[in-house]
Amino acid sequence: MIRAMWSAASGMNAQQMLIDVMANNLANVSSTGFKKSRTEFEDLFYQIYKEKGAPTTAGSTVPVGIEVGMGTRPVSTQKIFTQGDIVQTNNNMDIAIEGDGFFQIIQDDVEVYTRDGGFKIDADGYIVNARGDRLQPDFAVPSTTTDVIIGKNGTITCLDSGGNTVASAEIPIYTFANPAGLKSIGGNCYTPTPSSGDPVQGVPGTDNCGTLSQGYLEMSNVDAIEEMINMIMGQRAYEMNSKTIRTADSMLQTAANIVR
Repeated sequence: MIRAMWSAASGMNAQQMLIDVMANNLANVSSTGFKKSRTEFEDLFYQIYKEKGAPTTAGSTVPVGIEVGMGTRPVSTQKIFTQGDIVQTNNNMDIAIEGDGFFQIIQDDVEVYTRDGGFKIDADGYIVNARGDRLQPDFAVPSTTTDVIIGKNGTITCLDSGGNTVASAEIPIYTFANPAGLKSIGGNCYTPTPSSGDPVQGVPGTDNCGTLSQGYLEMSNVDAIEEMINMIMGQRAYEMNSKTIRTADSMLQTAANIVR
C-alpha cells in the first residue's frame, strides 16, 4: 500500500508537468510561428516477485511471473514542428515559410533561428524583427525604395517610384537534421544543440527547404480544442492518482484498526 502511494504520487507529478506544458501551449496560441510541445512519459523500474521463465518444482517454467511497477516519470518535452496556419496580412514585410526551414537572425551577437516572419524596417533601413534583431544576412533597404518584392525563392528586390531596381539580395533559410533537438530560448527563437545538428543553409524552394510567401504570416500550430481535451484527460488522470493515494491510506487505516 505504501508502494501504491509512491506510484500514485509519481503519476500526480507527471500529470502536473503535462498540464504545465499544455498551459504554455495555450498561452501561445496566438504567438506567430510558435510550435507546440508534447510531453512524453516512461514507466519506472519494476519490483520482481517471480521471474518469468523461472523453473518450477514440476520441471516446467513460470509462464508470466509477477512484477509490480513503481510509477511513471516525464522523459521529454518534444517540440512538434508541423506547419501552422498561413494567414494573409497584406504587409509586404511579413514573410511566411511554407515547408521546412528557419530564418536566421542575430540576437545579442548570437545566431538564432526562428519561424516568426513578422519583419519590419528599422531607422537604418535594415530588416529586423519586433525586438529589433536583424535578419541575416544584413540587408539595408535604400531610402529611395517605394516597394519591396520578395520572391518564393528568397530573392528580395527593392524598386523606386519609377519601377527601377535599386537593390537586391537573397534571403536564405536554414534546416536542421533534427529540429526537435533545438533549444527554445523564448522570443519565438531557437539555438542549435548537439541533438539538432548544425544548421544547413539553403535556397527556399530547393532540396528540403520550404518556400517564402510575402504578405503572409505563419500562426501557432496549437490546436486549442485538442489541448483542452488533453487537459481534461490530464486533470482526470491527476484526480484518479489522488484517489489511489486516498484508497491506499484507507487500507492502511483499516490495517491499523485491526489491533483495536
